[in-house]
Amino acid sequence: MSGGRKRVDSHTKIVIKIGSALLVDRQSGLKSDWLASLCDDIAALKAKGADVLVVSSGAIAMGRTVLSATNKRLKLEESQACAAVGQIALARAWSECLSHHDIFAGQVLLTLNDTEERRRYLNARATIGELLELGAIPIINENDTVATSEIRYGDNDRLAARVATMVGADLLVLLSDIDGLYTAPPHEDPNAEFLEVIEQITPEIEAMAGDAGSELSRGGMRTKIDAAKIATTAGCSMIIASGQTTNPLSSIDNGARSSWFNASGSPRTARAVWIAGQLEPAGALTIDDGAIGALKKGKSLLPAGVRKVKGDFYRGDTISIRSQTGEEIARGISRYDADEATAIAGLQTSQIEEKLGYAGRSAMVHRDDLVMMHAKEKAS
Repeated sequence: MSGGRKRVDSHTKIVIKIGSALLVDRQSGLKSDWLASLCDDIAALKAKGADVLVVSSGAIAMGRTVLSATNKRLKLEESQACAAVGQIALARAWSECLSHHDIFAGQVLLTLNDTEERRRYLNARATIGELLELGAIPIINENDTVATSEIRYGDNDRLAARVATMVGADLLVLLSDIDGLYTAPPHEDPNAEFLEVIEQITPEIEAMAGDAGSELSRGGMRTKIDAAKIATTAGCSMIIASGQTTNPLSSIDNGARSSWFNASGSPRTARAVWIAGQLEPAGALTIDDGAIGALKKGKSLLPAGVRKVKGDFYRGDTISIRSQTGEEIARGISRYDADEATAIAGLQTSQIEEKLGYAGRSAMVHRDDLVMMHAKEKAS
């Protein structure tokens, strides 16, 4: 494999995300033959000693088919009802297919809060870890029966990335209806160039993301790039590949086109992985160049370097730390509520007590609670 790529079957813990359109046909329902070929691939990886986890879309699509609701726009409660029916059908399909290889499947339903709130994150990780210890394949999906727009991922690309960081996976494979990353959406620009290896996710790479390309797929290239940022920051490589062929995983190893995102070589503690992987920081701080330089040297973020405070956050919330041009530099846990942070932004540490009326903490974000977000800065 070129450009530092490795074979899928050379990894030890692999998370595979399946897009809805690959698994479910709007009219006929489950694509049984395709699922059987994927289970063949999963069994082969497991036979080589790999732990395999699946993040499977398709519950709502399955439910729509079962309930004959394929030709209508669903309200929230209708989507949740379809999900309730579809989750059972989907779990049964995975269980039956893997049982042909004497492999057990275990269903895990998650919400955004299960991976964003620290204690629930640890509980979910323990459950998934135990399933792997028992030799089962965790089949993971967002719990669409209870998730609302305010508390949902809304796509399984980023959920898969969070699962990958949660379990310490070394590879995340996103299977969908596109075979990789292009310099522009290929259906819009015939001159778009295919990118086989992405060494680092730069602003230019992020600008290449397009919109969702399939009616059944909620995750477009934007969410895949977001997933890549989460995974690679935690030391997990990622592949975007087409699943529109049988045996899609072995096809990658046999030369099928795919895009490979290199993992950061920087080791991460479990706490740092959790901070960096937060999907929805509660707020943001804009900082000056001097503060950026201090963070790169491993120092804490002091109020003096803060130029703007955005969001309604509280002490203990994860916040994004950005340059004055809007680039995300770091993420960390705030030591102040948003109103306090606004009051002391730009002040010297010696001025905090006079402004707040009590002796506050010297750092807005302490270095122990802060994670740099770019590969070059992490490596320095």
